[in-house]
Amino acid sequence: MTVPPDLAETFTRALASVSRQWKRRLDSQFRHLGLSQARWGVILELSRHQDVTQIELARALGVEGATLVRLLDGLESMGLVERHPSPDDRRAKKLALTEPAMPLLEKMKSITASNRTEILEEIPADDLRTATRILSQIATRLEKMGNDEDG
Repeated sequence: MTVPPDLAETFTRALASVSRQWKRRLDSQFRHLGLSQARWGVILELSRHQDVTQIELARALGVEGATLVRLLDGLESMGLVERHPSPDDRRAKKLALTEPAMPLLEKMKSITASNRTEILEEIPADDLRTATRILSQIATRLEKMGNDEDG
């Protein structure tokens, strides 16, 4: 089944707009924690992954390795991130949040949870399930398309 071009354009523009607005809202609320959008993105992504390398984290964040190195340098100087040699590859560095990062992470999680509740409260659960399923399908397709281009 082919999606009408105008519907596809409307959907993708809305998706991109919502993503930008969501990030902008979080960015304004995380700013008082002393974090830029790039830095809070790294912290949240690291909290979701255990035993991740810099290369894996860069891929998950969709940033270049050099960009991530600068972000990690800043977070490391703030005492929020540690780099450890990888036991599997001496060239790779494993990343971890530090103990001092945990209270900050808890504040960030509280802010994001509060935002989710406020923003999504009037949307029926079945609609959220459908939207989540559709976004998952899109993500899977994009990943496959990206892998096709890589190889």
